[in-house]
Amino acid sequence: MPLLAYREKHILSAQQLRKLSEHKYSCTSASLLDPLLQPWWNWLVAQTPLWLAPNLITIVGLIVNVVTTLILICYSPNGVDAPPRWTCLLCALGLFIYQSLDSIDGKQARRTNTSSPLGELFDHGCDSISTVFVAVSACISCQLGHYPNWLFFQCFCAIALFYCAHWQTYVSGTMRFGRIDVTEAQFSIIAIHLVSAVLGPEIWLTKIGIGSLELWYGPAMTTIVCGLISLTYVFSVIKAGGVGKNGSTVAGTSVLSPSIPLTLVVLPALMIAQKSPQNIFTEHASVYIMAFGMVAAKVTNKLVIAHMTKSEMDYLDWSLLGPALLFLNQYFNCIVPEIWLLWFTLIWGTQDLLRYCAQVCLEICQHLRIDLFRIPYTPKGVPTHPATASVSSQSNFGSSVDKNGGTAHRKSKSKPH
Repeated sequence: MPLLAYREKHILSAQQLRKLSEHKYSCTSASLLDPLLQPWWNWLVAQTPLWLAPNLITIVGLIVNVVTTLILICYSPNGVDAPPRWTCLLCALGLFIYQSLDSIDGKQARRTNTSSPLGELFDHGCDSISTVFVAVSACISCQLGHYPNWLFFQCFCAIALFYCAHWQTYVSGTMRFGRIDVTEAQFSIIAIHLVSAVLGPEIWLTKIGIGSLELWYGPAMTTIVCGLISLTYVFSVIKAGGVGKNGSTVAGTSVLSPSIPLTLVVLPALMIAQKSPQNIFTEHASVYIMAFGMVAAKVTNKLVIAHMTKSEMDYLDWSLLGPALLFLNQYFNCIVPEIWLLWFTLIWGTQDLLRYCAQVCLEICQHLRIDLFRIPYTPKGVPTHPATASVSSQSNFGSSVDKNGGTAHRKSKSKPH
């Protein structure tokens, strides 16, 4: 039975676990906003209790982001109905909280001397889920449900760009952030939510300029331009060849191999949406994006693990069962209502992703002899006296080299507990 698959065997082999133990996070960044936000992040982590595990900080931020987005979705599931302004404000706040907590968990790990490869993996796993909800919330705030093709493009563009960032990492061995990257994108979406909260979501349908273009064209065109720049860089890295033998990936595989899992998600999503006789995407846009987003998050997590363990990535996955059933159902003239299979895809993909991540984290915790959400001891090098600990911790995280220093990055959530 597929549901019992994770209990019947280990996901990570002994060799993969050994490679994971040897993994060193490598990152470069030229972000414009990160240096400006460092004082805020440093102050925030200074207020964080030393006993609080970094992974717990990450998961709390993700939960806040997901919950605030789900509230928005409840009021406008198809992106056509204008949600209440307060839901947009709530989304802006939720994303800001997530962004802030996501930026200090690495600092907390270094501050408490609890860094391990598990933290990096956990961080990217949460980011893969967050990307889906952030994209959906932005499209609803912009009222893109009136233009389903644009809504589809914007959401899957965000999902694909996140995957491609890890694709080039799998090839080059180093994660690279440009001058306009994840932090800038997050604050741009916060700005979109704030505009919708202050002026109302309908403001994005206002016609402006030559040709009566609507206001939402601005963010949409910005996404296209930034996406093309990002993809151009990603494919230049891929074309140049990887760090493996004969220009291969870190695992010695073809640099084009990660394109297969991404294609198996995006192409069926596009075909099913376009050929649906029941207009399943137009009528249930949020459910559709979340369903395929969970599948994309699963294959992205497998790519991250393949990079960290220097192993080959599997192309087929049980999470693809839902999209396969939707595709076959259309082929046989929809003998089952499509909405039923769409909800199955969402539920199946979500449980499969969560079970997979839970099992992987459990295996890594057992291998490294650490806990996921708990620091079961006074971190090494951290004074036990509260007053002394406060002074020491501020010095600790203040002197640690973040991504702007070139040797560590805010996403280096490496934290053994």
